[in-house]
Amino acid sequence: MKIEEAIVYVMVKRNGGMTTDQIADAINRHGLHLRKDGQPVTSKQVYATICHFPEMFTKEAGRIMLMI
Repeated sequence: MKIEEAIVYVMVKRNGGMTTDQIADAINRHGLHLRKDGQPVTSKQVYATICHFPEMFTKEAGRIMLMI
């Protein structure tokens, strides 16, 4: 699963805003995305992905929310 798909999956299950740390933790806990180097997903990677897809995600009060 691509990281943006994993973020959407986690956020739909949570049904509310989450921090990048919470999103990364949930992705790693459920094994939804595997980096090419085999390392766990980081909150910085989640943040970069969210910034890359402004039509899908919004940032408010330190929380990430879905726009779709």
